[in-house]
Amino acid sequence: MLIEVKVPQLSESVSEATLVSWHKKEGDAVARDENLIDIETDKVVLETPAPADGVLVKIVKANGDNVNSGELIAQIDTEAKAAAGAAAPAAAAAAAPAAAAPATAAGTASPAARKILEEKGIVAGDVAGTGRGGRVTKEDAVAAQVRSAAAAAAPAPLALTGERPEERVPMTRLRARIAERLIQSKNENAILTTFNEVNMAPVMAMRKQYGDKFEKAHGVRLGFMGFFVKAAVAALKKFPILNASVDGSDIIYHGYIDIGIAVGSPRGLVVPILRDADQMSIADIEKKIAEFGQKAKDGKLSLEELSGGTFSISNGGVFGSMLSTPIINPPQSAILGIHATKDRPVVENGQIVIRPINYLAMSYDHRIIDGREAVLGLVTMKEALEDPARLILDV
Repeated sequence: MLIEVKVPQLSESVSEATLVSWHKKEGDAVARDENLIDIETDKVVLETPAPADGVLVKIVKANGDNVNSGELIAQIDTEAKAAAGAAAPAAAAAAAPAAAAPATAAGTASPAARKILEEKGIVAGDVAGTGRGGRVTKEDAVAAQVRSAAAAAAPAPLALTGERPEERVPMTRLRARIAERLIQSKNENAILTTFNEVNMAPVMAMRKQYGDKFEKAHGVRLGFMGFFVKAAVAALKKFPILNASVDGSDIIYHGYIDIGIAVGSPRGLVVPILRDADQMSIADIEKKIAEFGQKAKDGKLSLEELSGGTFSISNGGVFGSMLSTPIINPPQSAILGIHATKDRPVVENGQIVIRPINYLAMSYDHRIIDGREAVLGLVTMKEALEDPARLILDV
């Protein structure tokens, strides 16, 4: 019986997608729910699972082809037998790790380390153990996990030859969409940026005092982003125009605050959304951001998580940026850029003192946001961060 494999239903905002990488070839045996191919949209990479057990007898669309929702891309025969050449290596590959696992992972790694390594697909035998008798400890496994993630995120070196080598590489669909939206933003918005500086000492003192207790209570590290999000919420509540958007000649005021958090991923910049950020605690925010970060690394962010948003925050500080002018993410009307916190000389009460300073930058659409609202909104964020108790008490 022939079963059709079709492109999953795409969201309304996505007109088409691109087939990125077939994981199977014609004649291969496939199992139900096994991922057959990755399909890239301008927002996420979707996995396409096999609808049934069988043999992949026909691939209709090849890697690089553009496709639409529901389009036929392959056929599976549920009654066919896999080609001997394709089945044998697959069976051998499946059997080898299973046979080796007890001798390798169980013999050289502690249970906690083995769990970490298995989750990340790292072979215990490839990790140098520092425990007794060369045993792989939990710390060794965590270090291996970090190295593996760094290697995966690092750009592959270009294999170019000749005196003046060049290589032409087509943009990914995500990169092309990012370029399109940035040009749209620059062309359609009257972008202006206002700056301010904030003394981060009070936030740093609070993190130092309560960081360990916070992590034990909530299972997540107390970072800076929770404070920045709460400060942004305070400003958006006070000046709702910063949370508004333009639709033609109309201004849309949103009765909710959905904040996009710009996150770097191996595929490029993505902006998952904190829904109803005004109703979230700092712990809720930190948990969600940590979840977004992991999903971005694994390519598991959903279309729903990347759609919408009424305001955005871009944190160039994690890469060492001192100052920037962020570009608005349309149809939003404002975006906050935060940067690296550095010790700097400042004047307090006529005296020069050293304080940990972060420069804040807020770009806004001057068509609907006047300088007064933008400047005072940024001042509201500054005041909230310099007195973080106000974020907790909502005053």
